[in-house]
Amino acid sequence: MNKQSNSIFTITVLVAALGYFVDIYDLLLFQIVRVDSLKELVGNNPALIKTDGEFIISIQMIGLLIGGIIWGIMGDKRGRLSVLFGSIILYSVANIFNGFVHTTNQYALVRFIAGIGLAGELGAGITLVSELIHKDKRGLSTSLVAGIGLTGAVVAYFISQNFNWRICYFIGGALGFCLLLLRISVFESGMFSEIKKQNVVRGNFLMFFNNAQRFKKYLLAILIGLPTWYVIGILIAFSNNFAVEFGIPEEVAPKKATMFAYAAISVADIMVGFVSHWLQSRKKALYIFYVFTIIAIVFYFNQYNGTAAGMYVICAGLGFGTGFWAIFVTMAAEQFGTNLRATAATTVPNMVRGSLPLTLMLFNWLQSPSISYVTAAWITGAIVMTISIIAAIFTEETFGKDLNYTES
Repeated sequence: MNKQSNSIFTITVLVAALGYFVDIYDLLLFQIVRVDSLKELVGNNPALIKTDGEFIISIQMIGLLIGGIIWGIMGDKRGRLSVLFGSIILYSVANIFNGFVHTTNQYALVRFIAGIGLAGELGAGITLVSELIHKDKRGLSTSLVAGIGLTGAVVAYFISQNFNWRICYFIGGALGFCLLLLRISVFESGMFSEIKKQNVVRGNFLMFFNNAQRFKKYLLAILIGLPTWYVIGILIAFSNNFAVEFGIPEEVAPKKATMFAYAAISVADIMVGFVSHWLQSRKKALYIFYVFTIIAIVFYFNQYNGTAAGMYVICAGLGFGTGFWAIFVTMAAEQFGTNLRATAATTVPNMVRGSLPLTLMLFNWLQSPSISYVTAAWITGAIVMTISIIAAIFTEETFGKDLNYTES
């Protein structure tokens, strides 16, 4: 490999990582400023802040689900770079508008649009890096993209500590437009450029459903990632509500819990690439981090009469356990041919994000006079973890797989 190729690959990994950094900043910003922003919009009403918060985050995730399909198809039809440019323009504009909302309905609408835009960043970036980097180093490169990118949530927390929540959204929009300038230096995937010359169907989302084996791979690719947004969207996002239930006397701030969780996730997402490389296996690395996740969940639900500091430490543990996001998305990219790869790598993580409203529905449905808020949460977690472990068992090993092929 010559010096020019090394330079191209380094720039691609760096720009993909910075793109995911901005993506995560904007994606998690609502979770970080949820309480502060809703206090301004609906008043200091904890019950309303909780229900409106669940509604808005669910709407944002539905936007991600829809956007994942749109950008995934575009990535395979028009190219990986078209997604990297188009998605960032949409969510940057949406975040600027987010700074001007005055009602929860306006808030939800703008987060929905932002969600559509945010859906394209990770999948297109991981696809591009996966196709440009040698198969032996693929997992390490995608882990770096995710590890660096996930620190965006940490930066969002510290910015929220120094600026009004509206300014935080303006900053997110500005970061996106700055990133556009860096995108000019990125090259299109050679694998994609080659299949453009061939008479091959590209980006047909229905192809995931018209073949039993392909549908099985696609479904399993989604299910193995479910624990991530159960942890982030319920246990971390509503850590203040759980703290009250656990009898923790100090106030627990969800944005601080998110910061600790994502600091740990970013470290774990870099580590998981090295673990996978060392074990020569994606699945073995995934199993190890599932064990970490289960241990952290057990600790989370056994902190009655604990402390706020203890809650933050456990949230960091939860984040570390779910730091398999990079491997999970890489596996999605590796399971499918070049003509469907961007569609898979973009829709799969957004299907997982889009599953949060269903997980919240299950969590809320379980709550009854005989089942408490806390009990409903751990039952939900047990169901999610069981589904994901079974899915992982039946998922194919993709370490070192040659990606230069197409789906028919």
